[in-house]
Amino acid sequence: MKLLLLTGVLVGFVVSEVVAFPRLSGKALQDLLNQDSQSKRCPFSKEESQKRTKRQIGFDPVAQHVSTTGKYAWVAPDLAAGDKRGPCPGLNALANHGYLPHNGIAPMTTIIQAVNQAYGMALDLGTFLAVYGTVFDGNPISLTPGYSIGGPSALGGLVGNILGGTGLLRTPSGLSGSHNNYESDTSATRGDLYVVGNDDLLQLDQFQQYYDALLVDTPAPQQYSALFPFRQSRFNASIETNPYFFFPQFAGVLVAPAGYAFPPALMSNKSAKYPEGYLDIETLKSFFAVSGESGKFTYRPGYERIPDNWYKRAVGHEYTIADYLLDVLQFALRDPRLLSVGGNTGTPNSFTGVNITALTKGVFNAATLAQGNNLQCFIFQLIQAETPGLLTGVYEDVTKALQPLVDNIAGNLKGLGCPQLMGIDRSQYEKFPGYKKSGGAV
Repeated sequence: MKLLLLTGVLVGFVVSEVVAFPRLSGKALQDLLNQDSQSKRCPFSKEESQKRTKRQIGFDPVAQHVSTTGKYAWVAPDLAAGDKRGPCPGLNALANHGYLPHNGIAPMTTIIQAVNQAYGMALDLGTFLAVYGTVFDGNPISLTPGYSIGGPSALGGLVGNILGGTGLLRTPSGLSGSHNNYESDTSATRGDLYVVGNDDLLQLDQFQQYYDALLVDTPAPQQYSALFPFRQSRFNASIETNPYFFFPQFAGVLVAPAGYAFPPALMSNKSAKYPEGYLDIETLKSFFAVSGESGKFTYRPGYERIPDNWYKRAVGHEYTIADYLLDVLQFALRDPRLLSVGGNTGTPNSFTGVNITALTKGVFNAATLAQGNNLQCFIFQLIQAETPGLLTGVYEDVTKALQPLVDNIAGNLKGLGCPQLMGIDRSQYEKFPGYKKSGGAV
């Protein structure tokens, strides 16, 4: 029971952090738009802006240096022997360097610590990602909750009981089997599952596009901003080529942007000149297991590595959930489709959004979601209504496993004066064949 309560508290924390995004009211969103408009007037020169950034953040070569020697020396994965590597190059690199177990089966707490120690990812965001991966693609009711950073593992219960134990009805999928509940279409460097046949291997043509879009000798935040046309082109490519394209609220709206935001934010090398980081091409290639020159790149799956002489984000300037959501919004303000739940309906170029009124049986509608507390009420209650169905067939007793989550959501809804969502019409998703092929993941 204590374990279930702990799991519920952690999952509840994740839910509260996820819905921090919907707490942006219509006015707050307009304020962000105004700020975006103001920023385009650029009151400071590029040089002055960099000077201000250096004073605000600073650079500590001792505190920010990330070790790649000794116990953290790079060791190639033995994929034939069962080591797991998957769609996340950052996690693959951590396993290759010993920040995560080398076999790729990692406890949730170790993942949280590793991404903070090596990349400067804040504990709130690290916890969100680790708990989310554990709940949907690992084993949250194990004595050692965690998941595989690649595919299912035959090692299972032999590895600290991470993937074993009672209460599970099937082998956890790992991140490589997480299509539309963690991994999704429109990835920066991975192909759409139902177009290329896998969702965990880097596609060199997409990496080339990333390389071509990356600004040289430019601070990481500006490098990220310049990736918008690439982000938009990848979204358009999914619409134009993938009849099974489905863009759900979690894996699509909230997780897919990480492939564009994380490399500049977390993989860029920090220095006195670039305290917010600069993502040079050699660093990008190292983290993505790519070698060679432009136009002739080669890729070796699972061989991601942290470069030598590499420095993470400044202590006290870790990458938080708020930072990530602002990055997500930066692109969404330029193309609102990036916040749309929906997909193609069986043919390319047939993208259709979900009808919110029909989905919620008339309780909410798209026109009023930004008014009052409606948006956070909608998201909280949608999670509350959909999660049991998503995890049916995963746990022996779904109700018992999710009771702490249900209690946590009820506490978050208290006092908001929410219109009561009595249920959802999941038939609204039935028009999307990509939803059906991924087992109803939303």
